[in-house]
Parts: sequence; structure tokens; C-alpha cells
Amino acid sequence: MVERTGQATNLLAGLPDARDGEVFTDLLTRPGVRIERIVSHGQATPEDAPMVQDWDEWVVLLEGAAGLRIEDSAELRLGPGDHLLIQAGQKHWVTWTARDRPSVWLAVHLGE
Repeated sequence: MVERTGQATNLLAGLPDARDGEVFTDLLTRPGVRIERIVSHGQATPEDAPMVQDWDEWVVLLEGAAGLRIEDSAELRLGPGDHLLIQAGQKHWVTWTARDRPSVWLAVHLGE
């Protein structure tokens, strides 16, 4: 966990190499909320293995590019600054992430 009091850090500094797999870093954990940084580099969720969570998740793409699909909706193309809420129980897929550079997400998990 990268939780520090009174010290500023940069979410985009010192990014881990995620070409072999996404890297998840917990930044802050409190009762009912968890904030994490996700670094992707060319990954996608398998069509037959959607992500489904028991809590709401608000995500914002900070850097890079990605595609995301929620249940029966069309794919959303995300760029830096784009954000959305994924409600508890919704099937969702990251359909692609940039291969030429890291994609950096900030995820806020609510009600975990």
C-alpha cells in the first residue's frame, strides 16, 4: 500500500512495467472505500471471463487509451480524463488497452 500522510506523490511517476500483466497498486484503504492505481499495457479481459464485483467502482483513465464494455452496451473508447461508474453486479470487460504506451487508471471501489 502506498498510503502516506503529509507527503505528495505522483500517480504517473515510476510506473511499473505492465507488458506481461496488469499491475494493481492499492493507494488508500478505509472502511467502505479502496483506491487503487491500475497500469495496463496491451491487456484485455477475455470475452468468456467478464469482471463482476460486489461493489460499485468508479474509474478514470489518467493516461493512455482503452476500450471498456459494460453488459449489453456498446464499447466505450476512453482517453485521458474519461471516467464512469460501474455498478455492483454489472458484467464488464476491458476490450483493449494501448500497446504503444501504458494506460493508467485510478479506481475507487465503494462499499467493499
